[in-house]
Parts: sequence; structure tokens; C-alpha cells
Amino acid sequence: MIRLAVRCRPEQAERVLAELVEIVPGGVEEEIGDGYVEYAIYGPPGEIPELPALEVAAGDGLVEILTTEIPDDWADRWRDFHEPVWIGKRLVVRPSWESEATGSAEIEIVIDPGRAFGTGAHATTSLCLELLLELADAGPERCPVVDLGTGSGVLAIAAARLGFSPVTAIDHEIPAVEATATNAELNGVEIAAERLNLRQQAAPSASLWLANLTAPILLELVPRLPEELPSTLILSGMLCAETEAVAAAFAGSGYEVEARRERGDWAALRLTR
Repeated sequence: MIRLAVRCRPEQAERVLAELVEIVPGGVEEEIGDGYVEYAIYGPPGEIPELPALEVAAGDGLVEILTTEIPDDWADRWRDFHEPVWIGKRLVVRPSWESEATGSAEIEIVIDPGRAFGTGAHATTSLCLELLLELADAGPERCPVVDLGTGSGVLAIAAARLGFSPVTAIDHEIPAVEATATNAELNGVEIAAERLNLRQQAAPSASLWLANLTAPILLELVPRLPEELPSTLILSGMLCAETEAVAAAFAGSGYEVEARRERGDWAALRLTR
């Protein structure tokens, strides 16, 4: 397994990331260091982008490209870094082996992601959880939910724990579907975990969509909106600089920005019709 990392200057990070997600739509790992931002991808030899493509993507913001061979058990080493994540004072996302100091949480979500992305720690996930919790606190009817690109299932599980029903979680990666089903059972909630490729298939209809994806994929959802439009969208995975373009694209279908959250370079939107 190869870890391929692109280091760029902080002032160029947003542009570099926007270019990289066009090459690697599944997402990248982000690390902020002293004087640089690093974006990394993982894959077997021959299945990761060529160096020239990465150099073009980084452009004049490039500092360094690093290639590292890592052990075959790399996908299981997330255990060393997965710690409880608090969303406000009411909700905590934690691994199964971390139960101390989380007993005061009103809602606990236990996530063991394994080979699927999503522990609640990344800013885009926590921003989605904040907007979802705020929506639930506003007291609307607990409507059907679809989590697009569910990863480990954390957003779908949170929706189910907050009383939304039925909840469907979709992802094109088999490990993500399997992890979601396992984590749903671990949390005692009922979720329909299904495999679906959003680039090729239409997303299911529901009153609420949760979509923690990259901006290019979010924009691809617009022409594929179902005939029965969701009344609310919680969108994340985009850079702060990309929010206006995403909001404008969905405005054509009658959506308005109801709430916006930012953390670092990342942003999340809640749109309503």
C-alpha cells in the first residue's frame, strides 16, 4: 500500500485541494504542519494518480510530494488516533473502547470505522452533526432521511438516534456499507445501508438529505435531484470558498441558505425550500 502526499503552502491550500478532489473524488487526508498543508491519498501501486497529475494540480503552491510505503494493516491503525468527539454538550461520538469521561452526554454514538472513512473528528463531519442537532432541537417532524456517501455511518446513526425515520445510508464503497451496518447494530438503531454510485445512479428521495461530500460531487447532485425534492439539505465537505457556488447551484431548485457553519477551511450549509 502506498501513501502519496502533496505538501503545499498554506495560502495555496484551498486551491490545491480543489484541484486534487477533481483527481481523487473519494477524498484526501489533511494534515497541517509548520509552514505547509499536506494532503494524502492511499492506494495500491498503479491505482493512485501519477506524479505529473499531482504536480499540475498543486501548481506553483507545491512544496513537496512524498511517497511512502506503509504496512498492509494501515487501515486498522486508526485505533491509535480515534478519540471521543463532542458536538456541543449533548452529543459525543466515541470508539467502543473509550467510555470514560463521556457518561455526561445525552446522546452517545459509538463508531468503529475500520476501513471506512468517518469518525466525527473531521471538521466537515462535526459541522454536519451541529446542523443536524440544531434542526432536531427546532422540533420539526422527524422525517425520512438519506445519508449520501455515508462512510462509517456516523451521520445516519446520529439522525436515527435523534428520532428521524426511516434512515437510509448509501455509499459506493462496499467497506463503507458494511461498516455502516455494523455500527448501526452497535448503536441499536435501524438503518438501511445500501451500495449506490452517486455519479451513475439517482439518489433516493427523502425529506432530509445529509451529504458530506466534496464540492464537485455536490454540484453533480443538482441535475440528479429526485422529482420529489427534499425539503432540507445539510451539505458539507466543501471549502469555505466553494459555498457560494454550491448554494447558487441549489438555488435554481428553490433552495435557500438557512444556516452556515465554518471551521478552518471547511464549511457546511443547511438549505431549505
